[in-house]
Amino acid sequence: MGSLSLQRLYILDTDLSNIPQQRGRILSCYPDGGDLRTVIGDMATMPDGITIDHAKGHMYWTNMGQTFKQNDGSIERANLDGSDRRTIVPSGTVGVFTPKQITLAPQSRKLYWCDREGMKVMRCNLDGSDVEVLVSTGSTAEDRLDLLKWCVGITVDESRGYFYWTQKGHSKGSEGRIFRARIDAPSEVEVVFDKLPEPIDLEIDEETQTLYWTDRGDPPSGNSVNRAFVGADADAKSGFQREVIARRLHETIGLTVDKASGVAYVTDLSGGVYAVNIAKKEKTVLFPELGDLTGIALA
Repeated sequence: MGSLSLQRLYILDTDLSNIPQQRGRILSCYPDGGDLRTVIGDMATMPDGITIDHAKGHMYWTNMGQTFKQNDGSIERANLDGSDRRTIVPSGTVGVFTPKQITLAPQSRKLYWCDREGMKVMRCNLDGSDVEVLVSTGSTAEDRLDLLKWCVGITVDESRGYFYWTQKGHSKGSEGRIFRARIDAPSEVEVVFDKLPEPIDLEIDEETQTLYWTDRGDPPSGNSVNRAFVGADADAKSGFQREVIARRLHETIGLTVDKASGVAYVTDLSGGVYAVNIAKKEKTVLFPELGDLTGIALA
């Protein structure tokens, strides 16, 4: 990715406050908040999750759609400067209702994402072909009313052959769970954490086997950034040990971890963008109120 000065954050603004006339944006800046610019604007489709293909210089993002009540979500791709924008998974695709966090598995070159009201964990090729449902927690309109079935965050550990996802539960309900399943056997589901306030986005450091996640639930455990060691030496049956590395956020959503510098970049729905020094557990405010923010990625 080059030196720090060449890195850029990509931040999604859903403009949720202005529904039904929302005009979301994809913003970009340096990791210190400098050189803020709009890469793509005037987005009525509520962008939510974003991931970067570092090898090709592309960004992929999910759109929840213009409402949460119909099967109108989609996935798009563009160059990092916003050019050559194209839809790879169009609205109306089976299972794609309100796609949320998205991640790229670099070895298999597959996109993985969670769909909230669609109640699915899904994947496809980078061109949008071969769309697959890996996990389905429900299928009917009645199922959709059960927030325990809503899938939100996603990350993939190709080194050990797992994918992880969150099911957030009711707002501030302490019903949130983090699951994992084998990539080659997705029906073999394991609960990693339960009774969390409201877990949202995920990221894993494959080298250290550390799982990171945001939680938008109530304090003291919620509105936080968290981590846990989930490697082979950890005991899932007796419970993984969760550690809070940042608190006092405001409906925290997006997460990306710069493993080289030991910094987690986080967004919250109230518009904050933060840089969290993981070792010191100190957060710096990059922007206090930038928009109605969701996903974040580092390129």
